Amino acid sequence: MDTTTAPATGEPTATTTTWVYLFSELDRVESEIKPTCWDDVKALLGGKGANLAEMVRIGLPVPPGFTVTTAACNAYMAHERGFPPAMWDQEVEAMHRLEEATGKRFGDPERPLLVSCRSGAKFSMPGMMDTVLNIGLNDVTAKRMVELIGDARWVYDSYRRLVQMFGSVVLGVPDDPFEQVIEQAKARRGVKLDVELAASDWMQITEQFKALVRAYAGRDFPQDPYEQLELATRAVFNSWFGKRAVDYRNATGIAHDLGTAVNIQTMIFGNMGDDSGTGVAFTRNPVSGANELYGDYLFNAQGEDVVAGIRNTHPIAQLARDMPQVYAQFVDICGKLERHYREMQDVEFTIERGKLWMLQTRDGKRTARAAICVAVAMAQEGLITRAEAIQRVKPEQVDMLLHPQFLAATKQAAVAQGRRLVEKAVNASPGAAVGVAAFDADTAEKIGRSGKAVIMVRPETKPDDVHGMIASKGILTSRGGATSHAAVVARQFGTPAVCGADALHISVEHRLMTVQLGERTVEVHEGEVISIDGGTGEVFLGALETHAPDFESEAELNTLLRWCDETRRLGVRANADYPRDAQRARRYGAEGIGLCRTEHMFFEEERLPIVQQMIMADSRARRLAALDQLLPMQRGDFEGLFRAMDGQTVIIRLLDPPLHEFLPSARDLQKELADLKLRLQHCRTLEEIDAALAQVRDKEDMLRRVEALAEANPMLGLRGDRLGIEMPEIFAMQVRAILEAAAACTRDGVAVKPEIMIPLVGHVNELVHVRAIVDEAAKEVAAQLGGPVPFRYGTMIEVPRAALTADELAGVAEFFSFGTNDLTQTTFGISRDDAEAKFLIDFVERKILPSNPFRQLDREGVGQLIRIAVQKGRATRKDLACGICGEHGGDPASIAFCHEAGLDYVSCSPYRVPIARLAAAQAAIASKA
Repeated sequence: MDTTTAPATGEPTATTTTWVYLFSELDRVESEIKPTCWDDVKALLGGKGANLAEMVRIGLPVPPGFTVTTAACNAYMAHERGFPPAMWDQEVEAMHRLEEATGKRFGDPERPLLVSCRSGAKFSMPGMMDTVLNIGLNDVTAKRMVELIGDARWVYDSYRRLVQMFGSVVLGVPDDPFEQVIEQAKARRGVKLDVELAASDWMQITEQFKALVRAYAGRDFPQDPYEQLELATRAVFNSWFGKRAVDYRNATGIAHDLGTAVNIQTMIFGNMGDDSGTGVAFTRNPVSGANELYGDYLFNAQGEDVVAGIRNTHPIAQLARDMPQVYAQFVDICGKLERHYREMQDVEFTIERGKLWMLQTRDGKRTARAAICVAVAMAQEGLITRAEAIQRVKPEQVDMLLHPQFLAATKQAAVAQGRRLVEKAVNASPGAAVGVAAFDADTAEKIGRSGKAVIMVRPETKPDDVHGMIASKGILTSRGGATSHAAVVARQFGTPAVCGADALHISVEHRLMTVQLGERTVEVHEGEVISIDGGTGEVFLGALETHAPDFESEAELNTLLRWCDETRRLGVRANADYPRDAQRARRYGAEGIGLCRTEHMFFEEERLPIVQQMIMADSRARRLAALDQLLPMQRGDFEGLFRAMDGQTVIIRLLDPPLHEFLPSARDLQKELADLKLRLQHCRTLEEIDAALAQVRDKEDMLRRVEALAEANPMLGLRGDRLGIEMPEIFAMQVRAILEAAAACTRDGVAVKPEIMIPLVGHVNELVHVRAIVDEAAKEVAAQLGGPVPFRYGTMIEVPRAALTADELAGVAEFFSFGTNDLTQTTFGISRDDAEAKFLIDFVERKILPSNPFRQLDREGVGQLIRIAVQKGRATRKDLACGICGEHGGDPASIAFCHEAGLDYVSCSPYRVPIARLAAAQAAIASKA
């Protein structure tokens, strides 16, 4: 559509789609779209537009404005980036309505109306799309405004901001040339801060900025206000598919078809002097969750100065001293907003000549700790229900809270060694991070993708840096405050961040960070390791050791998880192979062990030679002799597990992997054999020759055994129950160890509940055959101990045939445990290790597969097999216990499926037990909705 400077032709007809709504027309919006919930309003107006309209409705001081809907954005994209019919006319008409509301006119030098143009999607995407401020200024308007108000400095500071933002956002002029002009002006003036520049400086800078626009864009900065407005509107629509916005949506799971709204709002100026300012604040502390205002502000500034981090800010509490009446009004508004939305709010405000205006409110991004603390506190305050508190905490936030931290003693040692570079900066996002320094987003992303831990180091971050921030383990900036872009995005992703570390001099050009420590200058080059503590704002040279946090000390988390336990139906167990794992799982709230993988015990250093003797044995007698040595070791393992899980179920899977995994590779053996034969040639005495020949024979025997056991596809070869059938004495030894350990614990007053699980069953006859081996071993133990040891007998479901014939298996098995790692492999017909290394991730990125089926359960395929198995199995055995023990047992989406499918429990890594407890409760709440 061509640029339009003429007014609209009139009100839209009854059949015209409404693309534009004033902030004051929320009732009209609701009457037209008939929303079923607030999300429906946000879907049309975007979160920013919907909340601005709601603030107007509840009587808060909001500058007049209007919203161009997300539907208009989607239509714009569908029209090959052309405005849909009547949209521009409606936008122009809305500008006329703003003129009536403000008593000003757009483009009129005598009473100029200036507006901002901002994005606003359904879901908050802070800094990811474009904004243009001060639209409506031009050469004529600026000159006349100076004559009218007598403040040339403010006028030209505002005008240069428009030229700079318009040039960068709309016309694609790089940011750096603009910043270089300002830096040169400060150098000439001999000042450090933008606010110290004079009116003449800003006038000169404005002319230089217009020259930059002409040089880079090949056109003049537009003087027509309506052309400015139209091009800015297009730029915001276009920014929906900008790289940083797409990267952000990919990282946060936001759909790409929602579109963004455009919000046109009357400008309120925080840069009109010392009685004006701007700021960003949260109604509760987004780092700790404490019930206190948290934020920053600046005098004589506009909004982007705060969030961009280009100036170090004042804490919001200081406003109480600087402007007590404004602060009191602001506190009252924050309380009203939090009570109204029943959620912690992130607000933007501007003070113009002592008057407070609210420019935005939205649900505040917060750290994992804050999310949990705020949810629990609001439920305890009666603001929300316990069920709502459970639903407001994301499972990944629980995971983030349990991220590693630095111990105080570790940091004290680093201080003593002179390795602390920064003692106290802004603790913007908590957690410990260790990684190599990278000075730009592209480098950070490249290093992160290579598998190395990286910390992105910048003077300040910009929205275009988001891809590097996502790839980084930590973020460090020398400028910016607690509400800067770096801080907000870091908290969103749970990434530790230290901001405003102004002791650091960061040179992106030279890939160098320097800091003066007394008389010593310390340099950190790109690629060198640093450590940051986002909880304290400290920065250290080199790598500091991290430690897991103390779960028991997390009072709010444990309160929330108790509420989860009262809500969920699914049981939560842990996959644990050693007593220490079982103890940790129990501390984290596990209700039993859903999978003990006995093969892991066989790999221990002192046992592996005995295991190899068992495998190498050329007779049953020699194999039994080796197993007799392993028996007391296994018995001790199981005793430790039973004692740790006193009173809870322990499911022990009998040996599963192929035997060749316990032996060296054939290639290694061939190399060692060649080396031995070479050494044999240098033997001089008969004794040396005999000893060397013995070594050669042993190595040849092992190589022959390895080659004999070799399989073309070992994951589908002699493993699981097939191994037990072919070598029954292995399973018999393990059963003896389990039952003898159970008996010993029982004698000591420990309540044991052993369950023996058979892996990789495909046919009911296999299960029947192994049951006979188990029962024979159990009889021998009973005869030895003078009575039977109770246990339950079950199977893993890991191949499609087992799921399809579950009714037959349930005639023998007392429980099913779905081993979804192998079940996924056998259902898809792919090897996980090969697939993830060669094509699977590419398939997900190209949308050939909706997600990695080894991370998130495939509902349509693997899930259908699970449903079939549960239904068929319980048709045979009504009390059949069913659970899941693959990695999916710790994945929230997969846990929701397990709840829907009627499973009894999920089992996961001990560290994911808290996550599973929350996800299981959320699944229970969702099923009742």
